[in-house]
Amino acid sequence: MNDIDAWVWWLVGAAALGIPLVVTAMPEFGMLAVGAVAAAIGAGVGFGAVAQVLVFIVVSVALIAVVRPIAARHSAQRPQLATGVDALKGKQAVVLERVDGSGNGRIKLAGEIWSARSLDTGRAYEVGEEVDVVEIEGATAIVI
Repeated sequence: MNDIDAWVWWLVGAAALGIPLVVTAMPEFGMLAVGAVAAAIGAGVGFGAVAQVLVFIVVSVALIAVVRPIAARHSAQRPQLATGVDALKGKQAVVLERVDGSGNGRIKLAGEIWSARSLDTGRAYEVGEEVDVVEIEGATAIVI
């Protein structure tokens, strides 16, 4: 009867650790909750109190030591799929109105009309020429 109480208490502890996980979005609480579930399994198969606590500690620390650095590395990586104006950099466009360094030109880029200016202020592109977009500044495409 005591073993049943122990595994139930470990599951209650796991659920209690899930609450701050949701509220604070700190994944460490989730790893501690998994440690509590592992301790509940240990209690269910007959481990003593000391072994249950050791299972909780070992599983929780192992998850934090292994999963946390992996999660940090993934969150620091730049997304592989460029979206918005970042997706337009490197695309080709067609000049609709003469483009020079003044920013008065127009290009057709990804099916839309954009104002454009030349990256090289001394260079101008005439109607019909293909240009490459190197940067977007506000609503102006910078082209070469």
